[in-house]
Amino acid sequence: MDDLALARILHVVAVLMWIGGVGFVTLVVIPALRRLYPPDRRLAAFHAIEGRFAPQARLWVLLAGASGLWMIWRGAMWGLFADPSFWWMHAMLAVWLVFAVMLFVIEPLFLHRRMATSPDPAADFDRLDRMHRLLLAGSAIAVIGAVGGAHGLF
Repeated sequence: MDDLALARILHVVAVLMWIGGVGFVTLVVIPALRRLYPPDRRLAAFHAIEGRFAPQARLWVLLAGASGLWMIWRGAMWGLFADPSFWWMHAMLAVWLVFAVMLFVIEPLFLHRRMATSPDPAADFDRLDRMHRLLLAGSAIAVIGAVGGAHGLF
C-alpha cells in the first residue's frame, strides 16, 4: 500500500471519529443533559462526560491534521489553496484550526477554569450548546465540500 493511500485512510477514520464525536455530543449528549438535569447542574454533568471524550478528540484532531498535512505535502497540493474552486480545502483547514486551538489552547488554559468557577452555569451551558451547534454546522459544510470536491463535484 502506498503512503498516500494509507494517509487517506487514516485521515478519513480520524475525521469520522472526531466529527462523529462532535455530532454525538451536540445532537445526543447535550439534549439529554437538558432533559435529565436542572439548568444549574447541566454544565457539571457535561464536564463529567466531556472529560472522557476530550483526550480522544485531541488524538483524532492530531491524526487528521498530520495525515492531511502529509497528503498535501506528499501530493504537492499546496497550489490548490490558491485556486478558489478548491474552497473546501480552506474549509477543512479552518475547521481543523478552530478545533486544534480549542482543544489544545483555549480549553486547557482558560475554558476549564472558567467553567469550573462559572457564576452562571446555566448560561454557560446554553453558550456551550450554541457553540457546539455552530462547530458541527461548520464541520458538516467542510466534510460535504471535501467529499464533493475530492470527487469532482465542485
